Amino acid sequence: MKPVVQEETTGCGIASVANILGKTYSEVKEIANAMGIYASDKSLWSDTQYVRRMLSASGFETSPDEVPFETWGKLPHVALLSIKHYQEDSKNFWHWVVFKRIDNKPIVLDSASSLPSNIRTDFDEMQPKWFIEVKMHNKEPNSK
Repeated sequence: MKPVVQEETTGCGIASVANILGKTYSEVKEIANAMGIYASDKSLWSDTQYVRRMLSASGFETSPDEVPFETWGKLPHVALLSIKHYQEDSKNFWHWVVFKRIDNKPIVLDSASSLPSNIRTDFDEMQPKWFIEVKMHNKEPNSK
C-alpha cells in the first residue's frame, strides 16, 4: 500500500478521500474541483460536508454525524478521523487522516508531507476528537 500524500499544504481532505478511494491526489483533486471544492478553501478542514460530498459522489456512505472518539479499538473498519484540532477566530479546524484495519491490523494513513512515514501506528501521539464512519454500498471500502 502506498498512501497518498497531500500535494498542497491544505490538501488533507482531498488526500484522505484519495486514500479511501484508492485514487491519486490529482484524480481526487480534479473530482473535487469539478464539484466546486478546492484545497485552498478553509472549509475543507473546518466543515465535514466537503469530504462527505466527495465520498458520496464515489458511491461511499458516511455516518450521519461525527462520533466522539473513545478508543482505537472501538473505531469502525474504515473512518475519517479529525486530529490536530485548533481554533482560529472562534472556528474549529483540524487535520484529516484515515483509519483502516488491514488484515485486522489498525493503521492511520496521514497525508502530511512532513512525516517520515505516512502509514502511522503511533496511536498515542494522535489525539482524535471524533470520527466519521465510511462504508461502500453497505460494505466496507477496499481494505487491501
